[in-house]
Amino acid sequence: MDPLIDDTIPFGEENSGTSGNLPHPYVSFFHLFFRVSALVVYFFGGIFSQSFITLFVLIILLLSMDFWTVKNITGRIMVGLRWWNYVDDDGVSHWVFEARKNRINPSESRIFWAGLWSVTAMWVLFFIISFFSINFKWLLLVSIALTLNIANLYGYIKCKNGNQENFGISSMASNFIFQNFGKMRETMSSLNGMSPANNQPNVRPTGIV
Repeated sequence: MDPLIDDTIPFGEENSGTSGNLPHPYVSFFHLFFRVSALVVYFFGGIFSQSFITLFVLIILLLSMDFWTVKNITGRIMVGLRWWNYVDDDGVSHWVFEARKNRINPSESRIFWAGLWSVTAMWVLFFIISFFSINFKWLLLVSIALTLNIANLYGYIKCKNGNQENFGISSMASNFIFQNFGKMRETMSSLNGMSPANNQPNVRPTGIV
């Protein structure tokens, strides 16, 4: 039996609207706002601040807000998909993937998937740049960004394809992705004891303006 979920608007009952190309313009805006903002700060942040910790924390906050917004709001409203995890009475973790089959606006659907794929591709590019420039501080940040973006992308692809067991990434790979959330929380906890004053001068990734 699925767990009880306290939804403000029951899944599948969102008002998709009847006028305009974008029934939910504000939802569409915030689907892109946080993820694009994280990229902009990563790319141009060094112009305004030389503190790696300051930029690191700001980008992580933007990535976290993006992950929460996409997972809990924009996915279900724009494309009728949602995924989540719960632990049953026996302590077994279950991943649930749901899809609503009707009332999906084509324009919003294109924006949703374009935002997921394009931003994830950008973080892949930044990962490659940081890796080959041996810039491990920025490589950690980009790895966190990739994990969050790939988790949402993978979860929604599973929803769209009916949670097929033979689809793309194996269950072992999906477990690896989601288990990294715990490691990221530990990383953020360790940052609480760090001070910008004790930080080394900022070194931006190769190609970062």
